[in-house]
Amino acid sequence: MKHLYHQGNEAFAPTLLLLHGTGGTERDLIPLAQAIAPEASYLSVRGSVLENGMPRFFRRLAEGIFDEEDLVLRTAELNEFLEQAAEQYEFDRSRVVALGYSNGANIAGSLLFHHENSLAGAILHHPMVPRRGVQLPSLTGVPVFIGAGTNDPICQTAETEELRSLLEGAGAEATVHWERFGHQLSGGEVEAAANWYREHIGNKL
Repeated sequence: MKHLYHQGNEAFAPTLLLLHGTGGTERDLIPLAQAIAPEASYLSVRGSVLENGMPRFFRRLAEGIFDEEDLVLRTAELNEFLEQAAEQYEFDRSRVVALGYSNGANIAGSLLFHHENSLAGAILHHPMVPRRGVQLPSLTGVPVFIGAGTNDPICQTAETEELRSLLEGAGAEATVHWERFGHQLSGGEVEAAANWYREHIGNKL
């Protein structure tokens, strides 16, 4: 998978897995990572699926309707890539924290839904519920930040609350931060994610 790896200055910090939104690249979320955890290493991945020339992490059938078969396949591929990257770059595979926006947040959520111990934590900006009607693996104690918009036209408030409920039902420690900027990633949301990271990740993992 096309990617960038950056070795951080803090040897004991988790490795951030950066996952961009539709049409993004592996460079898009680097400023976000630097704002949230400037000392951490990061592995930034480009989605390998193209939709009208725009990179994504999995196919969709329409706006808000995922191709679930492709989602499951691409999630497994990403999980396997993380295993390979951990060996190549010599980071601790058990201490990977996802940082995703929109489509990237959705595949990060899918890692949580499908692969136990795939992530030690996650910062999900404007995610949807990856799949319904599936048994989640144990997420006991896994901290998850969800950034959401009260007027987000893509991720309705009910969907955000459903995602929180599903994660908490599997044992995750989910926190939802609300803004009023639709699907846009705002400065206030980034600041809230940085504060959450310091409290739940930086001092604990």
